[in-house]
Amino acid sequence: MAAYASLLLTSLVLMGLLSHTVQTITHVDCEGSSRCTYIVRVRPPPNFSVDMNPMDLEDWYRTFLPPQMARSKLQSPFIHIYREAILGFVANLTKDDANYIKTNDGVLMVYQDNLIPLLTTHTPDFLSLRPNGGAWSSIGMGEGVVIGLLDTGIDFAHTSFDDVGMATPPPKWRGSCNFGSVQCNKKLIGGKSLIGGDNNPIAPQDDVGHGTHTASTAAGRFVQGASVLGSGNGTASGMAPRAHLAMYKVCNEQGCYGSDILAGMEAAIADGVDILSVSLGGRPQAFHEDIIAIGSFSAMKKGIFVSCSAGNSGPFPSTLSNEEPWVLTVGASTMDRQMKAIVKLGDGRSFVGESAYQPSNLASLPLMFEQDGPGNITGKIVACELEGSQVEIGQSIKDAGGSGMIVLGAEDSGHTTFAAAHVLPASYLNSPDAAAIRQYIKTFDKPTASIIFNGTSLGTTPAPEVAYFSSRGPSTASPGIMKPDVIGPGVNVIAAWPFKVGPNMGDEHEKVFNSISGTSMSAPHLSGIAAIVKSAHPDWSPAAIKSAIMTTAYVMYDNDKPILDEKLNPAGHFTIGAGHVNPSKVIDTGLVYDTDLEQYIPYLCGLGYTDSEVEIITHQKGVCSRGAKIAEAELNYPSIATKASAGRLVVNRTVTNVGDEMTSYTIEIDMPKGVEVTLSPANLEFTKVKESKTFTVSLSWDASKTKNAEGSFKWVSNKYVVRSPIVIF
Repeated sequence: MAAYASLLLTSLVLMGLLSHTVQTITHVDCEGSSRCTYIVRVRPPPNFSVDMNPMDLEDWYRTFLPPQMARSKLQSPFIHIYREAILGFVANLTKDDANYIKTNDGVLMVYQDNLIPLLTTHTPDFLSLRPNGGAWSSIGMGEGVVIGLLDTGIDFAHTSFDDVGMATPPPKWRGSCNFGSVQCNKKLIGGKSLIGGDNNPIAPQDDVGHGTHTASTAAGRFVQGASVLGSGNGTASGMAPRAHLAMYKVCNEQGCYGSDILAGMEAAIADGVDILSVSLGGRPQAFHEDIIAIGSFSAMKKGIFVSCSAGNSGPFPSTLSNEEPWVLTVGASTMDRQMKAIVKLGDGRSFVGESAYQPSNLASLPLMFEQDGPGNITGKIVACELEGSQVEIGQSIKDAGGSGMIVLGAEDSGHTTFAAAHVLPASYLNSPDAAAIRQYIKTFDKPTASIIFNGTSLGTTPAPEVAYFSSRGPSTASPGIMKPDVIGPGVNVIAAWPFKVGPNMGDEHEKVFNSISGTSMSAPHLSGIAAIVKSAHPDWSPAAIKSAIMTTAYVMYDNDKPILDEKLNPAGHFTIGAGHVNPSKVIDTGLVYDTDLEQYIPYLCGLGYTDSEVEIITHQKGVCSRGAKIAEAELNYPSIATKASAGRLVVNRTVTNVGDEMTSYTIEIDMPKGVEVTLSPANLEFTKVKESKTFTVSLSWDASKTKNAEGSFKWVSNKYVVRSPIVIF
């Protein structure tokens, strides 16, 4: 995954080594007698119960180990023991040990552990979430819902996690907060540090910043006067400010190991969270090899809604993380706020960039390229390409005597700009403006520039716009399911931070906030919005909540202007999913497309997975050999995606009435010329709540002429509009 420095701290995307504290290990070379961390997935014996005594469970898991290892009583051979997310364990094994374990009939799969990268003052207002007269007044703020986060930990002392006005945790909460001097409260109700093993007694404190930021984005309380070094000043709040939080520390500055992620899911399921927010993800891979896909399936089975980042590998196609249909996959968009840092060149031209650090204006100084090689940069403004962390690049320029910095957006980055908490006067310029800067420096003998800081502006357009880094579909694991599902704010998101930022960085802080970007930021926005839906409809399944979010999303804004991508072209559905989240509509949606557990099994069989591979994901044995298979497009999903080469598609969909008892819907179809679409029946009549109706969607087109087509169908009543995208690719 590309290391977009302003998206995440550089250290979060490095594929480094991580040593568990239980034993000394390596994760890269498992030849010979060296030990690596392995995840062992096993099949339950007859009459197995998850309520088995922990010591009996460990004794059973020992039976899968090589005899000498199983007999050792000096210390537990296990790093993690699972019973909720999967049945299995994690241990340090040699390659020979792993091969021995694979021969056991009760073993489904043995995975070598791998490192997975981690993928706001204005966003509530931008999303029409306002406490007085806005959407919060009618849809609530997530009361009684527990959001669990898998991340780098949390700053327990940050004011965003005070519990003023919070209710006590719900009775279903089974978690704990036994961390000695570190105290939980009614907002931050518990969690666990899983790095190093299940028995880590250390509090999940955040020494990176990422987890504190995502947690406050999802459910931080109201904090007045929040800003980043004075920029973006306003009242900070998460999407669900009355929801409870639990933090499962599964990542550090190097990233997140799959075994720890699975242990975090295990703990969250056991503790009783309602929503799971996952701002991390790896390369696209088959579901039965994907730890997040496997763990999230178990969470979904327990009624837990899972919101995941789409990934930061855009703008290229088929770069998604977290493609499984039982999670919400979230891309990143901009908002209508700009922290202006204007670059004025010696020839009189000006370009509007961004910076969260807004010091006094920087007078005209000599301008040079960073890549021009070693030389005296004292008193100069340095123009540099984005290769690493913006802040770290700026620090190195400052240490070498440079007076200012211009960060040049790469060609693929389009019009996306980032407002970082710099340590010296700086501006980030978008790709077209950066090209002009490069040409100016090459053309003029003595180039000069100044930087003028013009504060924070709201209402900038176009907004929302898709961030260039936001990963795109189609999915490689399941191309017949349209992904991402939706987009949400993920650029220059201001949220809580555990230590000072800017030119006077240090460990001490009061109510520090930071501006960072990435799909890591968009996923917790949707986690908080899902908590609002769950609070209003506690009986809704994860699929129903996802349907409400997707079918109410918008694709047009500001008098029917289409949402644009980073190149300012209309964005397609493999870029924006069903559209941009619209929180004011998600509670009262009229109809939902629900999907129960049993529908996912024939879907997986239809993808060509074997019985054992489906068992790895679902815990159910021998299901495909019994003949239960459906095509991807037949899954009761709120969108439709199909290959252009097919020429036709006929699928059924089922909707459930969650609106008024007596409701009538008619169909509206919007597809380009050359694609014929019919829905039968064309009208749906409901007489009671929770009544379900099935309809047939028939599509046909000339496969020799139509290669790409996008549109939608809508069920429309006098109160509701329920939209489903159609993509032919």
